[in-house]
This record gives sequence, C-alpha cells and structure tokens, in this order.
Amino acid sequence: MTRANQLRRSLSQDRLLIAPGAFDCLSAKAVEIAGFPALYMTGMGTSASRLGLPDYGLATMTEMVHNAHAISAAVQVPVIADADTGYGNELNMTRTIHEYERSGAAGVHIEDQVFPKKCGHLGGKQVIPRAEYIRKIAAAVQARRDSDFVIIARTDANAVVGFDEAIARANAALDVGADLALVEAPENLQQMAAVPELVHGPCVLNVLIGGKSPLQPLAEVESMGYRMVLLSDAMLGAAVFAYDAMMETVKQTSQTLRFPQRFTPRDLFERFDSDRWDALRPSEEPVAELVD
Repeated sequence: MTRANQLRRSLSQDRLLIAPGAFDCLSAKAVEIAGFPALYMTGMGTSASRLGLPDYGLATMTEMVHNAHAISAAVQVPVIADADTGYGNELNMTRTIHEYERSGAAGVHIEDQVFPKKCGHLGGKQVIPRAEYIRKIAAAVQARRDSDFVIIARTDANAVVGFDEAIARANAALDVGADLALVEAPENLQQMAAVPELVHGPCVLNVLIGGKSPLQPLAEVESMGYRMVLLSDAMLGAAVFAYDAMMETVKQTSQTLRFPQRFTPRDLFERFDSDRWDALRPSEEPVAELVD
C-alpha cells in the first residue's frame, strides 16, 4: 500500500482525520508516535525551522520538497505537504506535483494567492483570478502519476474578495478533479459551519492558534461536516515555547542538568529506530586483523 493509498483509506473512514502540523523529522516522529493517521508538513514551520524566515513565500519549491522528502523518510504515516501556489503557472504546477510525488508525500494543498504568498491568517493578501486558479488545479490533477495522490484545493479568497467567491472557487476546484477543498480562514462560526454545507465535496479546516478563525473543539469541527483538520501551528508553537523556557531556565539558574523532563541520548535515538541500526552491527567486539 502506498502512502497516498493509505491516506485515501483514512479519508474514507467515517470520522474526522486529524493531521497535526510537523516542520521537521523530530516533530514528525512525535506525530507518528502519538498515533495520528497522517501529518501535515506546514509551510510556516518549514520556513521558520529551515530558513529562519517568515511565511511570506520566501521558501522555494526545492526547499519545500526537500523538507517533505526528509519528513516522509523519517515516518511511516502519510505526509500532506504545503505546496503554496505551485510556484508559477500550469507548467510549474506540473513539475511541483511530480517533485512532491517523488518526495514520498501522499498529497499536497495548493492555493490561489498571488506569489509570493503570505500566511493565510495574515492580512494584506491578494488572489489570482478564479479562472487562472482553476487552470492550475486542473494541471495539478492531470500531472499526478499516482491516481491516489491527494490534491487539496485551498482558496484564500474569503479575506480578499468575499465568502461567496471563496465558496465558488472551492466548488469549481472540485469540479476539475480536486479531492478536497480548503476555504482558508473562516472569520466566524457562521462561516465555519457554512463551508461544509455550501461546498459540494469533502472539506478541510486549517486551524491556527490565534489565527482569524475561532478555535472550536475538534468534535464540534467534525459535527459541522469537515472531513479533515490541519493543526498547522500547534507543534511549532509548543516547540518555540519550550525552547524559550529552557533557555530562560539556563540563563537564570546556570543549570543544564535539572530540568523536570529529560531525554537521554539513548531515549532520543530510540525514537528513530536505533535498535534496527544497532542490529546491522550486532557485535562491538574488535575485528581481528588478518595475517598472512
């Protein structure tokens, strides 16, 4: 079973698919160990962790694909990757899909912002014309070599040209073959609940803590009719908070060995299957030198 097929099987089950956002191999492994059926490679987290840059469209397709490849190699669960705008026109979109498929990702989401884009929960965004967006989604659908590879059509039109246009774009994207629709940043509970009612296909909700959309219990998100939820910044925010807290502790106490929760090097290595690697060289005994 391919990862893409595995993702489709999870989507076919009668429950909300929760995909926490991961930004590197360490955070991806935490998602897998926790038992989630999929993870989301967040563009915001990728830009921050790999480049030290804000999510302003500064990460290139190559840099994003490299991160998707590293994460996909580190875990067995399907990886849904942020593919931004496809990095150009229909030709670029075709190459983008091919590269993400080769990376091992199980699917991507593609948005309709003008490139360079911005985080969907920031102001000052612009979107391309609907017809241009739909051509790019159609190109993505046609480009995939694995028919199970999941295409999520994301629209940021709500904040730019209005909710009705966002719904129209989501439906048009589904009509040309997208598998799921993501209306980014519903601004209130009414919009959030209306999306699955008005979009004639499975819907994804992108959750950012402190973003434009009201935070709701995931059971409520499921009852609204959403098929998938991306927890984009939960892991990233937790990591940054933990990093800052640890550094402050060291600075204030000059202690590096008295944290309440500690990981030994062996604990860390075991998260990444060190036993399997140890088995490749089962003996630590020195090898006798050959003599003539």
